[in-house]
Amino acid sequence: MTASAADTVLFKDQTADELHRRLSGLGVDARLARRLQAAVVRGHAGAVPAALDETPRRVLDAVRSATSVPRLEVVEKSVSPTDGFAKYLLRGDGPEPFEAVRIPLLHRPGDEKYVVCVSSQVGCAMACAFCATGRLGFRRNLAVWEIVDQVMQVQADSPYPVRGVVFMGMGEPFLNYDRVLRAAAIMSEPVGLGIAGKAITISTVGIVPQIRRFTADRKPFQLVVSLTSLDPERRPKLLPVEQAYPLPELRAAVQEYHAATRRRIKLAWTMMSGINCRPEDARQLAEWTAGLPVIIDLIDVNDATGRYRPPDKEELQRFRDALTTELGMPVMRRYSGGQDVHGGCGMLAGLSLRQPAR
Repeated sequence: MTASAADTVLFKDQTADELHRRLSGLGVDARLARRLQAAVVRGHAGAVPAALDETPRRVLDAVRSATSVPRLEVVEKSVSPTDGFAKYLLRGDGPEPFEAVRIPLLHRPGDEKYVVCVSSQVGCAMACAFCATGRLGFRRNLAVWEIVDQVMQVQADSPYPVRGVVFMGMGEPFLNYDRVLRAAAIMSEPVGLGIAGKAITISTVGIVPQIRRFTADRKPFQLVVSLTSLDPERRPKLLPVEQAYPLPELRAAVQEYHAATRRRIKLAWTMMSGINCRPEDARQLAEWTAGLPVIIDLIDVNDATGRYRPPDKEELQRFRDALTTELGMPVMRRYSGGQDVHGGCGMLAGLSLRQPAR
């Protein structure tokens, strides 16, 4: 049996259960589907195995004819000499490149590992004023396999295992919801990449209907909401999503998420000097989160244009002191590495987007 291009089943594009459903007509039962998924995805094979114990050759030949194992092209790799963050420029189904970042966690001898920051789209439609990806505009959604293979490419290039994934690269993950959730499922299933569900984090700038859908779906993955500003004058200019999903709607959605999951709500705050690091901003944050258990992640802005700058030590300390006084909740400072290779938060823009496609 030979499949047409439209009917070809792609490994890295479905879970083992979905693979079983697609290939059951070829004599692939659930157990064999799991074994194939483990060999190709978890085992990082570039093709269907030539032989598997207890599996007739005719079945493997039929599977090989009906399937494909797509692979991203690594266009470029840049490693920061400062902190070891590595940025990968990749190309998949389309001519436009996109990026992934390898985050090293090597401080515990014997437990060295990486987290991969993956992209879910090429470009982004959200147009956040301080984000390089947002300035590109939206190009396309990435396919499931293109998301999964970002982690696989990084793992194949790394001396230590990948133990976590954050959907904080190019794009708004919740505007590619179905593919992002399927990619996360493949990453977390034991015969997939075997990454714990709780070690996979999906970030959103505040797409309210999809936050509610995520709440209803009850997946094991972590949620982060990029909040950044609550100022009624400044927020719409910094985060145009406010016009579609205003703060009261977002507040109701995260309240529902907490009520359903009993998890603390993680909020990301991209700090910009003179804009959102004032005592007034701390007060607004305390008022907005009143009654909600939250964790605040403070992240320095990374803006190559120089329009937005992170706070200096004094401004940061005043802001943290104000948060401690007003909030009474955990506040974490998240390190944004790889800035010298344009791999920091908000810097991913596919540096070769302006180059002719090869």
